[in-house]
Amino acid sequence: MATYDFYFTRLLYDSGDFDVDIRMPSNVLNSLVEYTTLRVDPVERVLPLSDPKILQAPFCYMAGHKLVQFSPAERRNFERYVRGGGFVFVDDCNHDIDGLFAKSFEAEVARMFGPKALHKIPNTHPLYSSFFHFEGPPNTSVELNGWGDDLVHDYLKAVEFGGRIRLLYSNKDYGCEWDYDFRNKRWLAIDNTRFAVNIIQYALGA
Repeated sequence: MATYDFYFTRLLYDSGDFDVDIRMPSNVLNSLVEYTTLRVDPVERVLPLSDPKILQAPFCYMAGHKLVQFSPAERRNFERYVRGGGFVFVDDCNHDIDGLFAKSFEAEVARMFGPKALHKIPNTHPLYSSFFHFEGPPNTSVELNGWGDDLVHDYLKAVEFGGRIRLLYSNKDYGCEWDYDFRNKRWLAIDNTRFAVNIIQYALGA
């Protein structure tokens, strides 16, 4: 049986459209193989957020455009995973003026972790130098409306426990940026998945 250092888990949640940016995971996994020595499972895993198996995942990804309204089982597993030392990257894909994903997801975070738990992280955070060096979160070509406020932000948000990010929250729609046709990757002047490598290396303890 193959042994992996890393596998990519997408969270399926009942209230929204979890299955966005279908090519993104394979592009990110390919970059991990290209840039690191990690033994990577090449197949994306999809697990219901309500499934306790998520507690075993080294990294979870959640994204969408629509309302986020967790069921009791989803909320229980999400909170347990984050408080227990897991790492989840949540990417807001919603560029509509209403900011529906942002407003509803942030309400869920406040309910689970408190109204002040989700905070801006400085652009000097170790996340930005965990593998490649960045001056802060790279912008994307699809970042049109921030968190529903018509602004492009120069920061990301996070929930931290024990001095480590356990929930990283982006309004930049990295998933769409990384969802390019892999066959044409060679035409990219700068590989836009490099920040994904940073996120995952940080999640694994870098």
